[in-house]
Amino acid sequence: MINIGGSRHGFSIGVAFIAERVAVAFVTAASLRLCVWVYEVPFKEQYQALMIIAALLALILVRDGDSWESHVGNGFWSTAVSVAGSWLVVFAILLALGYATKSSAVYSRKALFTWALLAPTLLILTRITITELIFRITMSASNARSVVIAGADQLAASLAQKFMSHRQFGMSLNGFFDDRGIERLANVAPDKMLGRLQDLPEYAKQHAIDLIFIVLPIRNVQRVTELLDQLHDTTASIYFVPDVFVFDLIQCRTAEIDGIPVVALCETPFHGSRGIAKRASDFLIALLILIVTSPLFLAIAIAVKSTSPGSVIFKQRRYGLDGREIIVYKFRSMTVSEDSEVVRQATRDDERVTPIGAVLRKFSLDELPQFINVLQGRMSVVGPRPHAVTHNEEYRQLIKGYMVRHKVTPGITGLAQVRGFRGETSDLDAMRRRVECDLEYLRNWSLGLDIRIILKTIVMIFRDRAAY
Repeated sequence: MINIGGSRHGFSIGVAFIAERVAVAFVTAASLRLCVWVYEVPFKEQYQALMIIAALLALILVRDGDSWESHVGNGFWSTAVSVAGSWLVVFAILLALGYATKSSAVYSRKALFTWALLAPTLLILTRITITELIFRITMSASNARSVVIAGADQLAASLAQKFMSHRQFGMSLNGFFDDRGIERLANVAPDKMLGRLQDLPEYAKQHAIDLIFIVLPIRNVQRVTELLDQLHDTTASIYFVPDVFVFDLIQCRTAEIDGIPVVALCETPFHGSRGIAKRASDFLIALLILIVTSPLFLAIAIAVKSTSPGSVIFKQRRYGLDGREIIVYKFRSMTVSEDSEVVRQATRDDERVTPIGAVLRKFSLDELPQFINVLQGRMSVVGPRPHAVTHNEEYRQLIKGYMVRHKVTPGITGLAQVRGFRGETSDLDAMRRRVECDLEYLRNWSLGLDIRIILKTIVMIFRDRAAY
């Protein structure tokens, strides 16, 4: 949890965070108890165990990030999608546990179904109520914090805009200090320029400034050091905002290693509870799809085997998580099973595609065995599509950042596919656009994004005339 500036604000945010965590666990448990009571089901040991496990899972997973403060004041729909997505993961884990322990039959289906709908509704209302409460606390006059920014470049202007557009931070911006003249600072209004950097320490003392953000280029280390020495005579909280945006960032975040602060510039989005949520949702979705499609799975296998010689399942080496080789399964749709140093992509009217293979490829049914890969943990339901090893080795030399897409588990579908970059990549530019979509997915991942991609994929299967 981030505590920016001062004990008053930090205490308020801390209390709200603890209250929200306790409320999440209580609402999860109480809503289950209520549903069991409504349906007049005896509250025996199995329900007590379920209540405890569900409350603990909700305590860990029903949240959408590491910072409570960053979510205070979010809109209704943003909060609703976040909480509903997290609850879906919790319920999926409970279903998986019930399936694994063969204990699901001992529970009332009516009570559980009602609980599955009631709990997220109450959790959404709980979060909105607490966020509104802490919003009012942070915006009260006694908690408002005065802020100045050292530096007046584009990053400083963007930071100031964040303060103004997110009033829940409770920050009142006094202005900027910079050694450059106002004519060179197009991003800052003249009335917000308070002076040169050398004027900042005295101004901070005279106006009892609460927070000072130093937004100077990394190359000006000496100037930053001098400014810090001068500001030690003030009581303001001081923060350095490094201009890391000169780099191509993937999941940028801060952390520490035994007290040493570090900034992640390129990292997987699936760290901590996010990784648990991603894996749990993958496992549940893959399991349900394989169960539902098992008759179709068998019918396709018989059709492939009876209409052309060769194996039913086509196995190919691909690059998986962290660039490690994995074996990916597909229903064989061609007369060949290429996995050598030279792999020719399928093209329109490709003579290698069998008649049954053409139908499978059109509706993406040849991809069904990859849900087995998902259960194995080799693949995800949503993520960058894996390419043949030989194609990876070719494109990693030609496209900047190509291998970064392997920071996550490859997917059966992905953002690139729902944007039309599916199938054959006829030229380098087409592959570059696909990679750009993959990197955008890494930067902006959420369970909500995964759900939208899955829904769009289902629509595309029946509408995409470019599939072959």
